[in-house]
Amino acid sequence: MNSLQAILVALMQGATELFPVSSLGHAVVLPALLHWRLDQHAPSFLPFIVMLHTGTATALVVYFWRDWLELARGVFGIGSNQSVNEARLAFVLIVIATIPAVIVGFTLEKFVRGLFASPLVAAVFLVVNGLMLLVGERLRVLKGRPLATLTARDALIIGLWQCAAMIPGISRSGATMVGGLLRGIDHEGSAHFSFLIATPVIAGATVLEVPKLLHAGVAPGMFGISLVAAVVAGVTAWLSTWFLMRYFHNHNEWALNPFAYYCIVLGGGAFAALMLV
Repeated sequence: MNSLQAILVALMQGATELFPVSSLGHAVVLPALLHWRLDQHAPSFLPFIVMLHTGTATALVVYFWRDWLELARGVFGIGSNQSVNEARLAFVLIVIATIPAVIVGFTLEKFVRGLFASPLVAAVFLVVNGLMLLVGERLRVLKGRPLATLTARDALIIGLWQCAAMIPGISRSGATMVGGLLRGIDHEGSAHFSFLIATPVIAGATVLEVPKLLHAGVAPGMFGISLVAAVVAGVTAWLSTWFLMRYFHNHNEWALNPFAYYCIVLGGGAFAALMLV
C-alpha cells in the first residue's frame, strides 16, 4: 500500500464508518473495482487498520465529549441525584446495546466475514443495505420518541440490529438507526445513540488487535504512514459526525433515503462491473 492509497482508504474509513453505507462493504468492493492489490495478510495491514479505527473512535469521543463526561460523572456519583441516576441509566443502556455485538463478534465475526467477504457478495449486500434503509424509513413510527425515553428492551433490540454489520455491505450505523426508528426513536436520536454505542465497539476491537502489533514485524516507515492516515480518518470521522447530526435533525421525514439509493446504485453497479471483469 502506497501513501496515496493509505490516505484514500483513511478518508473512506472516516466517512463510511459513520454514514449508513457500510465501511466494510466499501473496503471490500472499492479496492476490487480500482484493481488495488491490498494484501490483508501483509504484516503492515493490521497496524494500519488498527490506527484507522483508533482515529475514528477518538473522533467520536471528542465530538460527544459532553455525553461521555456526564456518563463518567454518573458512574462515579458526581452531581445531583437526578443527574447521576439519568447518567447511570444511559450508561446501562449503552452497555446493554453493546453486549450482543460483543458476544456475536467473539463467536461468529471471523466466520461470517470470511464467508461473505468477497467483492461480489459485498456488492450484493450493499444493495441489501440500501433496501434495509428504505424499509426502515417506510416502517418507522412517524411521531418519533425522544432518545430520553429509550428503554432496556429498546437498547437490546438496537444492539441486536448492530450485529448485522458483521456482513460486509451491511452498515453498522444504518442497521442501528433502522433499529432505533422501528422502536419509535426519531432520526436524530437514533443517530446519536448509534454513534454512542459505536465508540466502545470500535475501541474494543482496536484494543483486542493491539497485542498483535507486537508480533507484526512492520517496517518502521509504515507506522508513520499509519499515523498520518489515523489523523485523516479521525478528522474525517469528526466532520462526518458533525454533518450527520445536523442532517438528521433537519431531514426527519426522509433522511435515510439518499443513502439507500446510493448503496443500491453502488452495489448494483459494482456487481455488474465485477461480473464483467
